[in-house]
Amino acid sequence: MTLDYLSQNKAFGGDQFVLSHQSEATGTEMTFSVYVPPHEAGAKLPVLWYLSGLTCTHANVTEKGEYRAACADHGVIFVAPDTSPRGETVPDADDEYDFGKGAGFYVDATQEPWAQHYRMRSYIEDELPALIETNFPADMARQGITGHSMGGHGALTIALRNPERFRSVSAFAPIVAPSRVPWGEKALSHYLGEDREAWGQYDAVALIEGGARVDHLLVDQGTADNFLEEQLKTGLLSVACAKAGIPAEIRMQEGYDHSYYFISTFMAEHVAWHGARLG
Repeated sequence: MTLDYLSQNKAFGGDQFVLSHQSEATGTEMTFSVYVPPHEAGAKLPVLWYLSGLTCTHANVTEKGEYRAACADHGVIFVAPDTSPRGETVPDADDEYDFGKGAGFYVDATQEPWAQHYRMRSYIEDELPALIETNFPADMARQGITGHSMGGHGALTIALRNPERFRSVSAFAPIVAPSRVPWGEKALSHYLGEDREAWGQYDAVALIEGGARVDHLLVDQGTADNFLEEQLKTGLLSVACAKAGIPAEIRMQEGYDHSYYFISTFMAEHVAWHGARLG
């Protein structure tokens, strides 16, 4: 599959790429970014996936995430996909920021008109990793995943469904139980239909309650986040992990909100945390 290199910039001794390609999973052109830290010729490096939140593209974290210095220090490749398919042929929900374009929720939709293009689970779990492995010095036996908000939901659920693939998982202000909050109920009912049992594979708390496990996880959540009580419900994840015996460091960060000021503050700690576990 052909990759188009849209830009390449030197940073902290490594290279920041922005690329696009025609996706088989979504049937659209998809854009993503990859930071490759400095490394010796022939070396294979661990990969950290970052999944973005509602309304975002690859560009938000690429421009504001402040991860490159830490990735260079720890020798970690950083991959940032888009949040949904794009293009004129892709259905959308006009004037709704929390559904449609920019709000793929990392599911494979089963309902029309969404099913043809909204296949972000297949894109993130299968198609894009194959591209990364083929085109970059990536050691796919050493993968970690993180994300923010909707992307935190994506990171947790993907890791819980694929514990053999991901050695580490963390999140910033994740939607931990989308089946129980307005954002998730809206998205999952439209993409997957009204069968709530089908929603469970896209709900971190439901997956844990159903027996899914990871070795450990790290979550940062701001106490001044205006979505905390209604949409994020971090406490549900704390309870589920405690009952399941999953070691979980869930840190309530005093005074921080939902923005990239919050994410960038703790990004280097997350990269270091993943780096230590990816070896």
